[in-house]
Amino acid sequence: MLEVKNLTVHYNGAMALNDVSINVKKGEFVAVVGPNGAGKTTLLKAISGTLRELQSGRRERARLTGEIIFEGKRIDKLRPWDIVKMGIVHCPERRRLFSEMTVYENLIVGTYLRKDKEAIKRDLEKVFQLFPILKERRNQMAKTLSGGEGQMLAIGRALMENPKLLMIDEPSLGLAPLAKQTVFESIKEIWDSGVTILLVEQDVSMALSLANRGYVLTHGRIAAQGTRKELLKNKDLREMYIGV
Repeated sequence: MLEVKNLTVHYNGAMALNDVSINVKKGEFVAVVGPNGAGKTTLLKAISGTLRELQSGRRERARLTGEIIFEGKRIDKLRPWDIVKMGIVHCPERRRLFSEMTVYENLIVGTYLRKDKEAIKRDLEKVFQLFPILKERRNQMAKTLSGGEGQMLAIGRALMENPKLLMIDEPSLGLAPLAKQTVFESIKEIWDSGVTILLVEQDVSMALSLANRGYVLTHGRIAAQGTRKELLKNKDLREMYIGV
């Protein structure tokens, strides 16, 4: 489904990713794990076409080399909205909710590119079934939600785009243990429903407890890759990231 080939990314001369190659097959749950600053978020932004961001009042550009291919078509030159139309949806780090909008309005924002009103209604009900608390909070402002509820809303908004490939960036960031467990159980349920998942996560143990396969990213390079069992048996990985 997804192939990233020899991807190198520079931010204003600083290298963020160095010759990174990964692949995701349809129906898989793939995790990219590693420490903060390893380049995990940059990888997802490169795939979704959102690397160009407004920072400190000026527009910074990233330079990419390599190829990103989705369902046989190159996407590394496409605009973000065209990538979304193809079925890749990016649930970003730190949720990025519209704080002054309600839960319901945030979810509907996720349907901006869709015209199928009946299907949108069905998908909204699916999100409410997956996250019942969002139905209870549907008229509340997003800024009033707890961290766990906010993460549920961010994932719910991404699901409203009806993704083929759902990329989720650091869903456990800032969450209490119980909320983290609830969010990860919901991500597994999404995968079980047939959505292919590419997860970026610092909590290696949690990520690899769910994923089929994983990649370890350090200093912008792939340091290890393999199945869940292979990575969990990797002594260096266990000592560095899992602490055992």
